[in-house]
Amino acid sequence: MAKPPTSEAPPQTQLVQANSATRALNILGDRWTLMILYLAFQRVRRFDEFQGSIGLARSLLIDRLRRLQKAGVFEKVRYQERPVREEYHLTEMGLDLYSLALMIVRWEKRWFYDPANPAHRLTHTCGKAFTPEFRCRCCGELVSPRDVYVEEGPGAGLDPSPPPRVQRRSIVPSGSLNQGNPMLDRAFQVLGDRWTSHVIASAFLGRRRFNDFQNALGVAPNILADRLSRLVDLGVLRKELYQQRPDRWEYRLTDEGRDLYPLIAELNRWGDRWLADGKGPPLITYHRPCGHELVSKVTCDQCHEEVTAFNVTPPR
Repeated sequence: MAKPPTSEAPPQTQLVQANSATRALNILGDRWTLMILYLAFQRVRRFDEFQGSIGLARSLLIDRLRRLQKAGVFEKVRYQERPVREEYHLTEMGLDLYSLALMIVRWEKRWFYDPANPAHRLTHTCGKAFTPEFRCRCCGELVSPRDVYVEEGPGAGLDPSPPPRVQRRSIVPSGSLNQGNPMLDRAFQVLGDRWTSHVIASAFLGRRRFNDFQNALGVAPNILADRLSRLVDLGVLRKELYQQRPDRWEYRLTDEGRDLYPLIAELNRWGDRWLADGKGPPLITYHRPCGHELVSKVTCDQCHEEVTAFNVTPPR
């Protein structure tokens, strides 16, 4: 007699194509999480400092810090015994997100430069303010989405679709955040929501039509329609009519949207390194000009030397 199915494996309808960027976004694709990481790279470590800088409710901040600690991005380090007090330190896994943070800065600085924004005034050890560059480590050339192609890797397969969250959205109207501190507000509007980020990442894999996005992401139709509309309004996607009666639309990346590629590539790299569970990357990206697998590096646009978390000085 056949055994009844167990509840361990999700049903087929809840499985989506494995993708390292998607796995990364399930951890990072949230406005408050991105802001916490931004502050952590500014050497903020204590709970009260995070709360004072962000203005986030205590319960929400506890939740986000707990998630990041559980994921392995933060570790608690005791700095006082009586009473016991602890700081949140970036682990090696967390420090490896610095290049992703720089790609967020790069995109916003290129499209929405604001000299009052401290994130737009980072200084490299060469002594100059710089805009981060995304380059191929093998040939040293700048990388754009038209320069790459992907093939299935050893970790190709299916993953469970992203689980629902208690808070459906983390989008906050522009201008209502952080008492007027600009930080990276435009970037957080675009990226600080899990499904919005998932749609952008999926668009870089060539998906354009509503059903293609839905099948790839396992997202509810009403949520997908909302996120596509938001990305059109933000100028990241544009709608093109491909059928009449009934009208059907494709969603294509704009120039502004295509310039998000380095960020998606860094999400993918980070996910390959930390979230592959020993199986290897689901997708392998190749750089057409040199023919090698893409291994990225972030450089200073002034001296062209590599940029790391240890050779950048934030503005005072």
